[in-house]
Amino acid sequence: MTVNEDKVTEKGIKAAEEDGRMDLPKATIKRLPQYYRLFKGLVEDKIMRTNSREISEKIGVDSATVRRDFSLFGELGRRGYGYNSLALRDFFASLLGNDTATDIALVGVGNLGRALLNYPFQHRNKLRIVQAYDVPGNPLVGTKSDSGISIYNISSLQENVEQAKIETAILSVDTEHAQEVTDKLVEAGIHGILNFTPVFLKVPDDVFVQSIDLTKELQTLIFFMRNSNQL
Repeated sequence: MTVNEDKVTEKGIKAAEEDGRMDLPKATIKRLPQYYRLFKGLVEDKIMRTNSREISEKIGVDSATVRRDFSLFGELGRRGYGYNSLALRDFFASLLGNDTATDIALVGVGNLGRALLNYPFQHRNKLRIVQAYDVPGNPLVGTKSDSGISIYNISSLQENVEQAKIETAILSVDTEHAQEVTDKLVEAGIHGILNFTPVFLKVPDDVFVQSIDLTKELQTLIFFMRNSNQL
C-alpha cells in the first residue's frame, strides 16, 4: 500500500467520522455490527486488506450492497486497492460506540435473564451488564450471579440506575409486566431498551427500543424451511 493510498483511506474515514452521518437506511444500520465483527476478525488474523467481494462472501451480503453501504459514509476505500482492515475496524467500532464501555441494567432474572447475565458480552465488545433486577419473590434477589453481578430488588431500580448513570437496559420480564417495567426504566433515565418480550412498548421519542421476539424468529425460520421450494 502506498503512502498516497493510506492518506486517501484515512482522509475518507476522517471525513465520515466528522460528518457524523446518521441518516442511514435501517437495513444498513443492522449490518454495521457484521461489518465491525468482520474487520475485527481480519485484523486478528493479520489480514490487513480486503475488498467488497471478499466481504460479501464472509457475511452473506452481495458485493453491490456492501459498496452501497460503504458509499453512504464517503470514501472508505480506494478503487483497485480495496479496504484497510485496521482503519475500518476502528471506524465501525467508533460508529457503534465500541470504543467506549457501555454499562447495562438487566430487568428480569428468569431463565433467559440468567443466561444473559453469564453471556460474555465484554469479551467481544465493550458491553457489560453491571446490575440486574427482579421482584422480591425471586430467590436470586439479594445475591450475585456466577459472574459477580449484583441482583437487586426492582424497587431500587431508579435510585441505582440514576446513580450509576446507566442509559441502556435489557428487558426480559413476563409479558404482563413489560410496559410497567418499561415505564420505570424510562423514569430512571434509560434511553435504549433491548426488549425480549413480544410486547410493543410505548416509549417517548427519545427512547429507542430494539425488540427480539424469539417465538416470531422461530416461526419465520420454520416458514422458510417449509416453503423453500416456493420462494
